[in-house]
Amino acid sequence: MERAYNFNAGPAALPLDVLKEAQAELLNFNGTGMSVMELSHRSKDYEEVHNQAKELLRRLLAIPEDYEVLFVQGGASLQFSMVPMNLLLPEKTANYILTGVWSEKALDEAKKEGRIKVGATTAGQKYRSIPELEDLDLAPDEAYVHVTSNNTIYGTQWKQFPNTKDVPLVADMSSDILSKPLDIKRFGMIYAGAQKNLGPSGVTVVIIRKDLLERSPQELPTMLNYNTHASKNSMFNTPPTFAIYLLGKVLSWVERYGGVKAIEKLNDVKASMIYDAIDQSNGFYVGHAEKASRSVMNVTFNLASEELEKKFLAEAREKGFVGLNGHRSIGGCRASIYNAVPVEACEALREFMLEFKAKN
Repeated sequence: MERAYNFNAGPAALPLDVLKEAQAELLNFNGTGMSVMELSHRSKDYEEVHNQAKELLRRLLAIPEDYEVLFVQGGASLQFSMVPMNLLLPEKTANYILTGVWSEKALDEAKKEGRIKVGATTAGQKYRSIPELEDLDLAPDEAYVHVTSNNTIYGTQWKQFPNTKDVPLVADMSSDILSKPLDIKRFGMIYAGAQKNLGPSGVTVVIIRKDLLERSPQELPTMLNYNTHASKNSMFNTPPTFAIYLLGKVLSWVERYGGVKAIEKLNDVKASMIYDAIDQSNGFYVGHAEKASRSVMNVTFNLASEELEKKFLAEAREKGFVGLNGHRSIGGCRASIYNAVPVEACEALREFMLEFKAKN
């Protein structure tokens, strides 16, 4: 079967090699005579899958020993609540930097848990950019500072992160984790839904500095307390075993490719192809994000009219391109080019964009 050019924003493309490996093992994993989905999560066969995925993530992102790696459920949306429940001390204020819809949603949930302030926002500019670091309103006594590292809807991405000093920096990295090297020690906590760069939907990765676990109130519901998951190796209850299995497969694929630095170079090449088609179109395609804030993961753009955009998207679908519609909240077009989207797909999109401009 011919594969689609998959530019979906999430759940998103998975590496073809990973899908083939999973297909080959689907009915008989590791000689067990069962699918990995059928294994007990208390079995040695599954525990090896689980622990290997954690170890691979530690290795690829150089996660220090004083950080816990947790596999939880509920997506980033549940983390919007769990972060303030666990980290927002009663006498403190949490600082949220707004760069798009998902940071707004995180803020809305945090407001339900305690005192919140907005340290910067680019909403007035329709989220076309990331705030300048010198414009951030930061204070030394805050509970934490929250950022969304990449903004899928608007196509913007933090190129440098603020130095919050002794205040923990918390980042939602759902859409760009594993796309480039990170200095984990800059962050108190990172969380990411897997369904863009890490694997399929169903598992969320939390990387949290161990000393921050001491903040979690004992009266929290058991499943909403990070200590519950840290103390039980993320197996207090039945984890999403198949999602974690595929997460491990994706991490192995990244390691075979050459690690995160090699992936970063590939992502830069892919993004440049599409941005060049936009920039060289003499205004036929107009990027939403300011150039200095452009995302390497989500390329967002418009055409001159809504009618022309509909024609572009209709012809793209006919040629096998999937997921190029912009988010329903802003419209336009969007190409999500996460790690697993092959160069060939980006080359094909670039050629289609050039051909469509020439004809129209």
